[in-house]
Amino acid sequence: MQLENLATDVLEHARRMGATAGDILIASGESFSAGVRLGEVEKVQQSQEKRIGLRLFVNQSSAITSTADFTRDTLNELIEETVALARATAADDFSGLPEQHLLARDIPDLDLSDTTVSFSPEEKIALAREGEAAALAVDSRITNSEGAEFSNGSHEVLYANSLGFVGRYRTTSYSLSVVPVASQNGAMQRDYWYSSHRKFSKLESPATIGKIAAERTLRRLGARRVKTQDAPVVFDPQMAASLLRHLAGAISGSALYRKTSFLLGKLGEQIATRNVSILDDARIPSALGSKPFDGEGLPTQRTTVVKDGVLNSYLLDSYSARKLGMHSTGSASRSFSDAPAASTTNLFLEPGTVSPEEIIRSVRSGLYVTELSGFGVNPVTGDYSRGATGLWIENGELAYPVEEITIAGNLLSMFQSIEVIGNDLDLRSTVAAPTLKIAQMMIAGE
Repeated sequence: MQLENLATDVLEHARRMGATAGDILIASGESFSAGVRLGEVEKVQQSQEKRIGLRLFVNQSSAITSTADFTRDTLNELIEETVALARATAADDFSGLPEQHLLARDIPDLDLSDTTVSFSPEEKIALAREGEAAALAVDSRITNSEGAEFSNGSHEVLYANSLGFVGRYRTTSYSLSVVPVASQNGAMQRDYWYSSHRKFSKLESPATIGKIAAERTLRRLGARRVKTQDAPVVFDPQMAASLLRHLAGAISGSALYRKTSFLLGKLGEQIATRNVSILDDARIPSALGSKPFDGEGLPTQRTTVVKDGVLNSYLLDSYSARKLGMHSTGSASRSFSDAPAASTTNLFLEPGTVSPEEIIRSVRSGLYVTELSGFGVNPVTGDYSRGATGLWIENGELAYPVEEITIAGNLLSMFQSIEVIGNDLDLRSTVAAPTLKIAQMMIAGE
């Protein structure tokens, strides 16, 4: 109750100082990370954190401030300063809190924290060492390492506003990653693997992570370029998820009202093949992006963004919804120093029924992408051009590694050319997709 009392006291003080409305975000917790390289500890970081973000309105003008100092004198000064800043800010007819009747009434327990484990820094470092050692033991060509890292955190989040809403939830997170280096004939390659989850027991084992990281690195040895051509492109799950991240930027409220989205005005239109359905679901138990209410106190939900290839919904916060003449989708994300803005929670492409192996067998000659580089994506037009690394497919088999090539197209036409979707969806991140095959893209090489 201490944090709840603090939040309501701050908002009441702000009202007395002249604020007509306001909200407050409070978070506290701790985090730990340890990195090792070739068995030696390279870094250990542990921190205790707490912070307040305060947004106050004076009619249609607003200001946002933040602090890590919870003392009464500092908070009083912060309130006065925020009210003064709001009075000096230009009015915005679309600003303000959500309507009161839209605020979340029930706050479900989404099982976002893990209280079953407690282990020492030495034990956490040992997990990183174990993962790296597993990678180094796979093959004599694994000759070096960029390291392994274990991290975990535990945080409590509280949001309150002057409409009477107070909500809080607790989260934990655990992750382990390994990045080995392989050598052959004087050439070196690196790759990685990782696992992350709210629950420690759901992490892949260090041995598994190290082994997969080593195998991914070894398959890159002997990489070459290919001739420039048009060919099918298969995206592995990690790279397929990157396509969803570009789509996420295009469906967010701020991109839409600023007219910087290639999906502007496409609501209700066919933007992808009929086998494509994309959802944003904040209510998946224990998932990394789940939360019971959004950054404005609205209930989160399962939003069908694309259904059978048709753009069904954008992702909106209250401000962007007002600007666009629409309704919030409960997608507001809030940081301490910025106003709420629409963001994804758990965004994923629904899996198909075909295995990744079957998808590869369907390609006579084409590219299997395992890594992308560069930022050659135009969010306004959807034009897409990125450096790629992967494996060349010949007669339905992964034949040899390739690198120093570029794949190019347009995001809208790429989504409209998705031929096959794999059955290997894994929610290991807040944006996830299974393996997918695009019928044809330009591949620039030699």
